[in-house]
Amino acid sequence: MTSTYDDSKEFKGEDMKVEVATEEQTITEAPGTWFLEEKRLIRKLDRRILPIACLLYLFAYLDRSNLGNARVLTGTNDGKPPLPTDALGGDPTGLLFDWVNSAFFFSYVPATILSKLVAPRIWLALAAIGWGMCSTLMSTGFNFAGLMTTRVFLGIFEAGFGPAIPLYFSLFYTKEEMGLRMAYWFGFAAVAGAFGGIVAFGIQNAVLPFSNWRLLFIVEGMPAVCLGILTFFFLPDRPESTHYLNEREREIALARMNRGTSGDVGAVVHKSHITMAFRDWRIYTGGIIYFALNCSLASTSAFLPTILKTLGFSSARVQLMTVPPYAVAAFVIVLGSWISDRIQSRGIPIALASLVGGAGYLILLFVPTNLHARYFATFCITSGTYTSIGIIIAWFAHNLGSETKKATGIPMFMAIGQCGSILGSHLFPSTEGPRYIKGFAVCCGLELFGALCALIMTISYRMDNARRNKLHGIPKEDARVDVTEMADKAPTFRYII
Repeated sequence: MTSTYDDSKEFKGEDMKVEVATEEQTITEAPGTWFLEEKRLIRKLDRRILPIACLLYLFAYLDRSNLGNARVLTGTNDGKPPLPTDALGGDPTGLLFDWVNSAFFFSYVPATILSKLVAPRIWLALAAIGWGMCSTLMSTGFNFAGLMTTRVFLGIFEAGFGPAIPLYFSLFYTKEEMGLRMAYWFGFAAVAGAFGGIVAFGIQNAVLPFSNWRLLFIVEGMPAVCLGILTFFFLPDRPESTHYLNEREREIALARMNRGTSGDVGAVVHKSHITMAFRDWRIYTGGIIYFALNCSLASTSAFLPTILKTLGFSSARVQLMTVPPYAVAAFVIVLGSWISDRIQSRGIPIALASLVGGAGYLILLFVPTNLHARYFATFCITSGTYTSIGIIIAWFAHNLGSETKKATGIPMFMAIGQCGSILGSHLFPSTEGPRYIKGFAVCCGLELFGALCALIMTISYRMDNARRNKLHGIPKEDARVDVTEMADKAPTFRYII
């Protein structure tokens, strides 16, 4: 059963008749001609979609994680105090800061199913403008209540962005291309970590009539508002309705959208697929993996400057020392996701990357005095964690089958994962420094447990594919699969392992 609505208002001026190729229809052009045209289309999509999506995530992650820089950011020239001293009454235990940080994740309530009823450019533009304004307004916080309020609304707006991007990418990119595109997108979280440290280093040297951390929120918040406005005008809508593609490019894009699956046309929600998502144990297992990874991700984002300060670096140098671990992580996530795309395997790369992250925490736990080894451990943590998250998002972007199940399932496992972010926000109180044994031990255990769950998932997918091959035969590669009734349970649908 499906539920539809008249989307003429959302896609006004862009509606047109669309014909989706069936399995019986064949391409009459020479294979070489189609191949070259498809390559040109991919380059055209990349030129428009990737810069906007990646910059959106850059500023989203800057606005989410700049709290960690603000915690240790003091005025180098005039001694202006950092955020805890200026707005939280000193916060000697670090508990108030933990709650301000975790407020973002409490309010992270994904509503991606609603995004199917709105043009993508409108949905994503409003989300960016909203979180940019909230981040900017954090500069006006003078107490615990003010900071908590802005963080809550920051989480609400960002919740409309993160889960919607994998669904949006799946409209334009095939399963062989998703991993690398998700890596480019999520890799900008690592770029944000590096960039944020550089920005914080520059801001702490400014002489201002107010605390330097307030300028940090302004500088990193306003660009998101501007980018949201540009998104409204330049981000392509769905393949069947966007003016960015001509008729020939639209034909190719729709054929690509129906390889190994089948896409919807217009604003359609299959109610039965929502129920299927809630009954799918793999979504909850993916949520556990995401919980484990997000615990490490959130704690790293908020507390990496604090952890590096325990290695003996000055407050000024700490901001710069956060840059290399994030820069290396950005490279590793792209490399790992490229390999994952080439071998069409997700579970094994996730498990290996999670083991690397777990090894980093083991070094921090058992090598308390060797500063070089401990700094190397931060590279393992960022590289392993970021790579695993990028690949698991790409994994579910295909394996849930239909658009409606993706729009339901991706936010589900991400919502479970955000609970890990809440945990990570409370694992490094100031009173447990400089060793932070509990925080490192919990993150280590979760990374290793996430690796185990990834192995269970990949074994399950392999067994399911083998069972369907035995019962229904091996389907033709890239053939259209009708997922309108059964989503990923369709007999000819095959999972990425």
